[in-house]
Amino acid sequence: MLFQPSKLFWIKGGINIAKSQRQILHMMKKLIAFIYGVVCYLIFFVSFLWMILFLGNFEAYVPTTVNSGTAGPLLQSLLINLGLIALFGIQHTVMARKSFKDRWTKLVPKPVERNTYVLFSAIALILILWFWQPLPETVWQVGTAWASLVLQWGFWLGWLIVFLSTWMIDHFNLFGLKQVWNYMRDRKQHPPQFMEPGFYKYVRHPLMLGFLIAFWSIPHMTIGHLVFSCGMTLYIVIGVYYEERAMVRRFGDKYEDYRKRVPKFFPGLSIKEKEYKQEELA
Repeated sequence: MLFQPSKLFWIKGGINIAKSQRQILHMMKKLIAFIYGVVCYLIFFVSFLWMILFLGNFEAYVPTTVNSGTAGPLLQSLLINLGLIALFGIQHTVMARKSFKDRWTKLVPKPVERNTYVLFSAIALILILWFWQPLPETVWQVGTAWASLVLQWGFWLGWLIVFLSTWMIDHFNLFGLKQVWNYMRDRKQHPPQFMEPGFYKYVRHPLMLGFLIAFWSIPHMTIGHLVFSCGMTLYIVIGVYYEERAMVRRFGDKYEDYRKRVPKFFPGLSIKEKEYKQEELA
C-alpha cells in the first residue's frame, strides 16, 4: 500500500525536526563545554593571583597569607601544611600521567579533560591557601636595604618568568581553553609539537625556574614560608623528573638531544651539556 503524500510530508517533517534537535543539542553541548573551560580557567587564575599575594603577605587584598592568622602547635601546624602540599603534589602529578588520563577520559569527555585538570589543580591550591597554618617565627630577615630590595624584585621577576613562559608554550593550550574552543568550532585538536621557544632555548623548565625564584626571593623568611618553599621545591624536583620521562617517551631522540644541550633549571649549570659539548669538540 502506498503512503499518501500527506503522510510522507509529516514523516519527512518529523525527520527534519529530529535532526534539528540533535544539531541544537550538539551545539549546546559544545557551548557548555566552552563555558565550563572558561570558568575553570577563571577559577585557576583567581587562585593563582591569590597565591602570589599570599606569599607576598599582602593581607589587605586576600583572606589569608602565609604568615597571617593565629599560630597553633608547631607539630600540628607542620603536619597540616605538609599534608596540604602533599595533596597538591599528588593531584598535580597523578592527573598529569597518561595512564591516568586514559582511564579518566572514560568518565570525563576528552575535550574538557584538560579543563578538569586545571579545575582540580585550582581546588588543591585553594585548599593550601585557605587552610595554611602560620608559623611566624623568623628564619632570616635581610636588614640591608639594597639586598632586601633585590629580593623583592626577584620575587616579582620570578612570577614574570612564570607568566611569560606559559605564553611561549601556548598559554591557552596549557590551560585547556584552546581545546574547548577548537571543540566548539569543530576544529581538530593537534597534539603539541616539540619546540624550543624563548626561555626554553636556555633552560628546559623556565616555568619551574620562575616558581623557584619567586619561592626563595624572600627578604623576611618565616618557618611557615620556609615550609612552603621547601615543600613546593621538592614537588617541582619530583614533578620535573616524571615530566621528563614522559617527554622522552613522547619525543624520543629529539628530547634526549635537548636534555644534552640545554640545562634543566639554571643556564650554565648542566653537567650533561658540558659533556655534550666536549664530545662535539672531540
